[in-house]
Amino acid sequence: MRADRLLAVLLLLQNRGRMTATELAAELEVSVRTIYRDIEALGTAGVPVCADRGPDGGYRLVDGYRTRLTGLTDAEAGSLFLAGAPGPAEDLGLGAVLTTAQLKVQAALPAALAERARRIQDRFHLDAPGWFRDADPVPHLAEIARAVWEQRVLRAHYRRWKGEVHRELHPLGVVLKGGIWYLVAQAEEAVRTYRISRFRSVRVTPESFTRPAGFDLATSWAEAARRMEAAMLRGTARLRISPRAQRLLPAQFGAKGARALAEAGPPDENGWVQVDLPVEHQQVAVCDLLRLGAEAEVLAPAELRSAVAETVTALATRYAS
Repeated sequence: MRADRLLAVLLLLQNRGRMTATELAAELEVSVRTIYRDIEALGTAGVPVCADRGPDGGYRLVDGYRTRLTGLTDAEAGSLFLAGAPGPAEDLGLGAVLTTAQLKVQAALPAALAERARRIQDRFHLDAPGWFRDADPVPHLAEIARAVWEQRVLRAHYRRWKGEVHRELHPLGVVLKGGIWYLVAQAEEAVRTYRISRFRSVRVTPESFTRPAGFDLATSWAEAARRMEAAMLRGTARLRISPRAQRLLPAQFGAKGARALAEAGPPDENGWVQVDLPVEHQQVAVCDLLRLGAEAEVLAPAELRSAVAETVTALATRYAS
């Protein structure tokens, strides 16, 4: 591991120019004392590192020196697919590997392209989790990812809504959706989806397995997402919504809200329109629709209208007291 870190120090100095020990330590997540030892080791190995003193000082390579030790390992090459997602790469246990791979690629680029790559990195960033929501705790993600990569059988203890189960899984892939990690795996001849934060424990076994012929992760995930949405949406609510609610609908309900608005009826004299919005079962639908407050009225079905009215009456009574 120290050899990898020494190469990372060398590539950082080559790609970025002068850097202080503090900056190098922060970049590589080690102590400043470790950086001092690494700089000394590079000098002993014949790398011409200069130390400039003063407030603008730091370490730099002698002008004109460049290393060509930039070959990518298998792990580094694979990690480049996560180059735009440093957070997920860290979750998968590939943070340090990705950093080294990026530095090697930058070192191998011609000067003009290397500068362009740095500018892109400085100007674009992917933040996967949604707003106002912490990412799921995924302490077993790195182990699960290793089982996927090595095609190893996974023995897992999983928490479902209906209770906990023990499963033997053939892990086929991991998916990051809206800041939530999922495992797509084969269990008892069926391909299923598991939310990774619900694994209580996992064990990667020495046993290997054969992936199903023709399996495609992206296609499998798209089909699973469609099935999940179809299972969740239990009916359609006819709503009468104000102009303000028309602006809120896509933000509150995503694609289904945007579709409902696009198919809305003509506005009345006050600008209110009627829309048909797919909803989940009644208890969830009531909570979801109350997010629109007084800007929406449920017209149908009658059971949902009554449930919303009962909830609003209970709230009014509670706050009146």
